[in-house]
Amino acid sequence: MALYLRRAMRLRNTIPTTLLPRISNTQTCNISHFLVSHSHPTCHSQNPTPFPSFAFLTDSRRGFAKGKKPRDDSGGSTMEVAPDIGPSVKATASSQMDAAIVALSRELAKLRTGRASAGMLDHIIVETDGLKMQLNHLAVVSVIDSKTLSVNPYDPNTLKALETAIVSSPLGLNPKVDGERLIAAIPPLTKEHMQAMCKVVAKSSEDVKQSIRRARQKALDTIKKAGSSFPKDEAKRLEKEIDELTKKFVKSADELCKAKEKEIVQG
Repeated sequence: MALYLRRAMRLRNTIPTTLLPRISNTQTCNISHFLVSHSHPTCHSQNPTPFPSFAFLTDSRRGFAKGKKPRDDSGGSTMEVAPDIGPSVKATASSQMDAAIVALSRELAKLRTGRASAGMLDHIIVETDGLKMQLNHLAVVSVIDSKTLSVNPYDPNTLKALETAIVSSPLGLNPKVDGERLIAAIPPLTKEHMQAMCKVVAKSSEDVKQSIRRARQKALDTIKKAGSSFPKDEAKRLEKEIDELTKKFVKSADELCKAKEKEIVQG
């Protein structure tokens, strides 16, 4: 170590004096510190100038800091993909419209015509043992011919209650006891009765169409609330499909009502 120190000092003494002004005290201290860092602790009191390579890295780092910050895919914001609401909107609208058609069918079945129908007694409420139940839960109704119905109770003890309920209904039937069953003859409809029944059918038709249109409007409102999160092209396509669905169920309602009116008129 002493040998290296002597060589360094000898090299320093041989530097021409003309070159000495070009070398700053700080650079001289850096050279001495690099060679004999353990022997000259006084050089630590000065602020050493970093080597060019380290200065370059520092400048480069500052340059990157001033530039545009790269996007962090893991932590950056991501584009949210809007869910496809089409299937659920269509399914909900279809379910509501179908429920309206089912309700219409039940209402039309309650209307008496001149022809026997097994479903024309289903809506009648029978009271037995303090309980109120629909007739079709207590008996089996079958068609004997186009003008006659048979009512067969599950429990023969309910026969009297069934008879009372049928007579009290607005159908105008007067069943007769035949052993453990009831026989109900369907009387012909008068002209006035036919006209009244046709008006009821027309009213039921309008009611069900309103229910179908309400289901359509709810579907359109749902699409509208989705706003910009749902593509415009998809929204228009879905609205068109909802309109086609509405036309389909309205047509079904018209067909049911026309068939019932025909049944009433023909007796």
